[in-house]
Amino acid sequence: MGTQYIPLKEKYEKEVVPKLIKEFNYRNIHQVPRLEKIVINMGIGEGSRNAEILNRHMKELAAITGQKPVITKAKKSISNFKVRKGMNVGLKVTLRGLRMWNFLYKLGNIVLPKVRDFRGLNPNSFDGRGNYSFGLTEQFVFPEITPDQAPRTQGMDIIIVTTAKTDPEALRLLELLGLPFKH
Repeated sequence: MGTQYIPLKEKYEKEVVPKLIKEFNYRNIHQVPRLEKIVINMGIGEGSRNAEILNRHMKELAAITGQKPVITKAKKSISNFKVRKGMNVGLKVTLRGLRMWNFLYKLGNIVLPKVRDFRGLNPNSFDGRGNYSFGLTEQFVFPEITPDQAPRTQGMDIIIVTTAKTDPEALRLLELLGLPFKH
């Protein structure tokens, strides 16, 4: 390949920060947007009635992120979905620091290129405050999961939280960090 592997955090400090300072005319380095955390959320409807499914997805999410997931519980009862307050309805992992940088690198360079019919992330999925969220329909795109081990396809939501004040700043930050967006 010829190019030397630069960990994403180093790339951010050496390449991304100077480009953002130049593009957005920041007066000091503390104004430059940075990543705060990445939250991965799996809503498991059947998990409330089947503990085995919940445990299996818990192991998968732990393998994907390198961190033990937290079980999320229903905040209120919804009879149409057969959900009572306090039932287990999903799993959540919040990544910060080195795990966050490693996950983002894996996401941009290994996982997203494996997604079938992938043409880039939607640049309109920002929340207005510089945070980006999108969903994956299956967990098999991660190299840690093999389809024969997981009997059931499970999607997940990924939320990337930045310190950017506006969506264009956050978009540029994530583009420079290597996430593929549609243009």
